[in-house]
Amino acid sequence: MAAHPPSPEPTPAPSHLELFLGMQQVALSSFGGGLSAWSERIVVEQRRWMDEQAFLTGLTVARLLPGPNQINMAVYIGSRFHGLSGALVALAGMLLLPFSLLMLLGLAYYYWHETMLVDRLLAGVITASAGMALSMGFKIAHSYNRDPVALGIAAASFLAMDLFHVRLIPLVLVAGPLAMAWYWPRRTAQP
Repeated sequence: MAAHPPSPEPTPAPSHLELFLGMQQVALSSFGGGLSAWSERIVVEQRRWMDEQAFLTGLTVARLLPGPNQINMAVYIGSRFHGLSGALVALAGMLLLPFSLLMLLGLAYYYWHETMLVDRLLAGVITASAGMALSMGFKIAHSYNRDPVALGIAAASFLAMDLFHVRLIPLVLVAGPLAMAWYWPRRTAQP
């Protein structure tokens, strides 16, 4: 596996308008899933608001909290830069236009759902979103390729869910505390 280039230095904090437009770009870039991949691409790679480690920390927190991951992530990103007002602006950017489009698409689907073209279009979107989710997984995997414990936790979690059909909440309640205990900062002994 080729070495991934280091992330460039983050840019200065975005303004409220930049935050709103950035979250709209994230929300409008993904149809049918893959928001984490687009969020990482826009926030880390394109706009350089965060480095990869800060993004992964936020993504982990967002996934552990109840509610939709990307809504939690938008609140995390907004609050990181502008506190409560940033969280509200990022949330509005994530929801306002996509919600309006969703209502219009729902209305259109109601009238044309039996058309074969609509069925094929949705099948293509689902396939693309699955590919984007895999892309995100491969992008963040290089951060952990020298950490056998992280890879072991990831593999055990995948096997528990896929082969043994363990539900997400019990898995998080077991694997989360184990991972936190393993990675909890420890004091080094003073000589």
